[in-house]
Amino acid sequence: MSVNAEESPSLRRTARTVLIREHQIPSANSAPYICVEGPDRNLWFCESGAAKIGCFDPRERAFKEFSLLTPGATPIGIALGADGNLWFAQKKANKIGCLTPGGALSEFAVPTANAGPDGIALGPDGNVWFSETEAGQIGRITPAGQITEFKTGISPGSKPLSIVMRDGALWFSEAAGNRVGRITRYGAVSEFPIPGPDPQPRAMVTHPDGNIWFVETGANALGRLTRDGIFSEFKFPTPNASLRGVTVGPDGNLWCTENFANKIGHMAPDGALIGEYDIPTPASGARCIAALSNGRLYFTQYDAGLIGEIILE
Repeated sequence: MSVNAEESPSLRRTARTVLIREHQIPSANSAPYICVEGPDRNLWFCESGAAKIGCFDPRERAFKEFSLLTPGATPIGIALGADGNLWFAQKKANKIGCLTPGGALSEFAVPTANAGPDGIALGPDGNVWFSETEAGQIGRITPAGQITEFKTGISPGSKPLSIVMRDGALWFSEAAGNRVGRITRYGAVSEFPIPGPDPQPRAMVTHPDGNIWFVETGANALGRLTRDGIFSEFKFPTPNASLRGVTVGPDGNLWCTENFANKIGHMAPDGALIGEYDIPTPASGARCIAALSNGRLYFTQYDAGLIGEIILE
């Protein structure tokens, strides 16, 4: 089932006052991508252009950067593991990295050549799970670095990207297959086609109510998958906005990045649009967005080498 935001019976919410502050990453050509809150309550992020992992301290407004062992590694996805370390996918190096908050680094080669590890998330089993975009597989790595790969049941050419946890399983977007996939901790895969032409699902997030939300870059919309398996679609008014990242904010609403439109989007869990907010730096290339425990939201600005901070007043 597909529902446009304009068709939602809910009233449009009142937009809050939103202040956006930007912070310059020290390294040139950093190209920041996925970001996540670490165990230290700092923002950790992948610098895909500089082959580094960055750390931003929101209290001191200060950066630390950690160079990777493989030049040109292109780190993309990053997640906090059950061990308190940061785990990240190195797409071009074809490795999974592990970084302690103190800066100790380990790397583990993905068995399948040129697999293109991309999205990454903590699983219900205490292991870290990741997508292999180019190989059309899902990988699992233990805290000790042992990797298992799963391919059976994933449609060829689907290009799995983002991955999140819900109900004791992992759910992943299939950007080329226009599906949402589900894999159990034992490797059993199910796939669910998304209604509509070429939605191009990418980033995903699990809402506290159990629904999964994801950006539909091709459909200019946010998609929602309920626990009952019902899909809904909620369009954004700015044409060709190129939605890329999505998260749940401290207000319980959905916040997303609009890459081409250079805006931050704000939507209620019932699909009612709350607002769209301009990013100060033009053509900044907004990608990932994440909520921190300090009540603020942070997003990466891939083309400008910035970290954006959203302050709700």
